[in-house]
Amino acid sequence: MNGPTGLDQSLEELEGQRWNEPPSDATGLVKAIHALRRRPIGTLSATELARLIGQKVGLRWLLPLAVQILSDTAPNQARGGFYDDDLLTAVLTCGSATWATHPELATEVNKTIESLIDLSPYTQEAVAQFLKDLRQNR
Repeated sequence: MNGPTGLDQSLEELEGQRWNEPPSDATGLVKAIHALRRRPIGTLSATELARLIGQKVGLRWLLPLAVQILSDTAPNQARGGFYDDDLLTAVLTCGSATWATHPELATEVNKTIESLIDLSPYTQEAVAQFLKDLRQNR
């Protein structure tokens, strides 16, 4: 898998599209998504990536970054360390169309989840759906 590119650029720069300011009565989530789109993607935390990916924003650039983080931190989870289930769940729930478009990322995610242990029931459900999506794409 190729590493993420454009880490010093924002989604707005990478996409070449600036969103208008959210309405004043927008939800906190909408305001946060708009603000996160302006930040260089290399500065986004796992939580911020999960938020954007969960809203299907910037997947072309954020999925490779998130998959790399998940892959890099999986060995730590097996040793009893912290693992970001929110980021994993956001990635896993991108849907069948995403994995059909990015089969190399799907393969990397599959390798990563095979190495994880002791996942929450909620995360196990997301894994099951991800695996079903992969089977549908073959």
